[in-house]
Amino acid sequence: MEVIAEIRRRHLVSKESISSIARDLNLSRPTVRKHLQTIEALGYVRQHQPAPKLGCFQATLESWLQTERHLPKAQRRTAKRLFEGLQSEGYRGAYDSVQRCVKQWKASQLAPSIKGAFVPLVFVPGDACQFDWSQEQVEIDGVVQTVKVAHRQQGAVNAASRR
Repeated sequence: MEVIAEIRRRHLVSKESISSIARDLNLSRPTVRKHLQTIEALGYVRQHQPAPKLGCFQATLESWLQTERHLPKAQRRTAKRLFEGLQSEGYRGAYDSVQRCVKQWKASQLAPSIKGAFVPLVFVPGDACQFDWSQEQVEIDGVVQTVKVAHRQQGAVNAASRR
């Protein structure tokens, strides 16, 4: 990523030739040309993560997750503990496969989070108001002082006065 930025800066800003950039950065000229023509950063995103060793243990893991789903959070096993349980069952794969499977299962089973909710702030006149405190710096008789200020905003009154 930094190499692409360096190539672009040298060619577009410093007006260096492609040959000199390729020589200095130890790249081929076609590579330098390719990076000058790219619009967005190159990246690889895996579409499907294979887990061949987890395959026959996945049903066991999902049944454990389903059983523990109704337990309080403090009593549920972590992915690490589930991995250790699978190892005692004969699993010889990697921990990150188990961790990835647990994460995907939780994402598919749990209810959507409230973080994505949108609540419009439109109120009937006189229905709601907002109140907040702040600390402001003011100068009184040449002395800078910190005062606490109360802010109150009536829902529809300010909307009508802004028109």
